[in-house]
Amino acid sequence: MNTTLRGPVMLDIEGLKLNADDKRRLAHPLTGAVILFARNFQSRQQLLDLVGEIRAIKARLLIAVDHEGGRVQRFKTDGFTHLPAMAQLGKLWRHKSSNSSPQLQAMQCATAMGYVLAAELRACDIDFSFTPVLDLDWGRSEVIGNRAFDSDPRTVTLLAKQVCHGLALAGMKSCGKHFPGHGWAEADSHVDIPIDERPLKTLLANDAAPYGWFGLGLDAVMPAHVVYPQVDSQPAGFSSKWIQDILRGQLGFRGAVFSDDLAMAGARVAGNVVQAAQAALTAGCDMVLICNQPQQADELLDGLRLEPTATSARRIDALMPSAPGLSWQALMQEERYLQAREWVRAL
Repeated sequence: MNTTLRGPVMLDIEGLKLNADDKRRLAHPLTGAVILFARNFQSRQQLLDLVGEIRAIKARLLIAVDHEGGRVQRFKTDGFTHLPAMAQLGKLWRHKSSNSSPQLQAMQCATAMGYVLAAELRACDIDFSFTPVLDLDWGRSEVIGNRAFDSDPRTVTLLAKQVCHGLALAGMKSCGKHFPGHGWAEADSHVDIPIDERPLKTLLANDAAPYGWFGLGLDAVMPAHVVYPQVDSQPAGFSSKWIQDILRGQLGFRGAVFSDDLAMAGARVAGNVVQAAQAALTAGCDMVLICNQPQQADELLDGLRLEPTATSARRIDALMPSAPGLSWQALMQEERYLQAREWVRAL
């Protein structure tokens, strides 16, 4: 096994500190990244200590979190700003006002949201967040719902671009999810296998449109655990047609591709966790996630036989911040952050 390249597995840890099993898994040559959850957070100092423990095992592990705002925000106390659901920006965009431009105000607030989100994470040495959601809110999917900016792909693209601009101002890369779109399928891929029966032409004109319109502005993509039977019998994250032919070929995406969590029910169509990981990597994912299932994480690390590739490792490496974030103390005195936080709090 080539131990000089970043491994293709992202996994989680069990608690507020690393235990022996966590350390063993993180040290495995296939492990290239770690994702944190709310159970890993008690306070900012504890989080900094935990990140320090992780860095001591592998200094260049990509440390990530799902931190979108609304019901998907892992760190919520000890100074972390409450981030509203992204649908709040969509509501602001559509607000009727004769005295101002609601669209410009929404874009300003979206940039502020991205900046506050990323700056606070970077102050705790977190590298990356799986942000933003590019799904459309069709009023059908409870698992998406107000995580989506809007039902109009143009509005979603413009607001998401501003969030990504804010992320970039704080030194963080972006990740659009869930390609080509999870907003139409009603089932929750955490517990079921969602199916979207619409034809490819409809998907490309609506749900997948933001991925093409983003151009070079998107650093990573996470495909959906959704089956689109008129396109492929496999969920998008296990489909070379979706990842290679459409996302990379037709839409021109050049960044990193992450699988969604392989422990979710939507991944079971690809087999056990090792089979699912091999299928996702073969289809074109650069990194696979396994979360909340320590035994399956061990099975994956023990059983995965695909070597890391230089191309995939380079794409994931590109998501690492190029400079350290501000310390929390310095961030609390930065005028740009303080102004952005006030805009976010006013939403």
